[in-house]
Amino acid sequence: MSSSQAAVGKQRVFLLGATGTIGQATLRALLRHGHEVVCFVRPGSKLPALDIDLAHAQQLTVRHGSALSAESLRDDGFKHEHFDVLMSCMASRTGVARDAWAIDHQAHMLALQVAQRCGVKLMVVLSAICVQKPKLAFQFAKLAFEQSLMDSGMAYAIVRPTAYFKSLSGQIERVRKGKAFLVFGDGRLTACKPISDDDLGEYMARCIDDVSLHNRVLPIGGPGPAITPLEQGEQLFKLMGQPVRFKHVPVGLLDGIIAVLSALGRLMPALAAKAELARIGRYYATESMLVWDDQRQCYDAQATPAYGHTQLFDFYADVVNGKQSVARGDHAVF
Repeated sequence: MSSSQAAVGKQRVFLLGATGTIGQATLRALLRHGHEVVCFVRPGSKLPALDIDLAHAQQLTVRHGSALSAESLRDDGFKHEHFDVLMSCMASRTGVARDAWAIDHQAHMLALQVAQRCGVKLMVVLSAICVQKPKLAFQFAKLAFEQSLMDSGMAYAIVRPTAYFKSLSGQIERVRKGKAFLVFGDGRLTACKPISDDDLGEYMARCIDDVSLHNRVLPIGGPGPAITPLEQGEQLFKLMGQPVRFKHVPVGLLDGIIAVLSALGRLMPALAAKAELARIGRYYATESMLVWDDQRQCYDAQATPAYGHTQLFDFYADVVNGKQSVARGDHAVF
């Protein structure tokens, strides 16, 4: 361990977003690192079984309340107690504008304000690498909070991960059933360096321990080379012992869907929300989850930092063999 890591020691951490898969992985890592953690979750929510020992369980407290209420954050969450670190793995479920500004921006602003009054000196927040080329409501909401955090005077670590394993696993069942693997264009429009939940959780915890990561925006990917959708499909067919079959979907099809839903959304708000979801899908279908080189106007796999031990194809193998299951989120394209 470096001197910068060793200097921090045990911290009292207030954790938001602990019920999600990345939040759970981050919580496990925080406990392994010896930190005392208070998780703030919605009323009625329970943490899934974490597979932690008794000693680690004694470092954990769960409190219930609303992250959308400053009063609840203060009285039910922080309880006017001292904390060293505010950590958030919380994110809007859908990414549509109303959700995004409520959770990705406002809820985080409230937590930051309460945290400052409780003596918190560091905030570690889970963002997304896609905010570097913002086109969507949730990206602008995240960026607005990131700027407020950087301007707040509190030390920070803003973690921008690349693609998640669960986001790239939606077609495993299609392939298992003998169906074609769907790709947009030629299957090489995008690439990513996906990171596992456990590796990302460990990196989030490291952002407390390693002061060299403080006051930085931190893009982070998993180990191994960047992978295209075409390569993902080829590996799945190989793992399942099936002949390779791709169905190439033109990006123009998504453009048409977006245009129709946007037009109808002027009359029916529910369709406007579906149009935004389609725009999110198009973004992920056409933009790589890698560091963007603004000078060269291209994505740079070599410039995308790598961290961890587990590669996507190892995860695919475990899912195919029944050793892992896939918990997919609301942003799944397929």
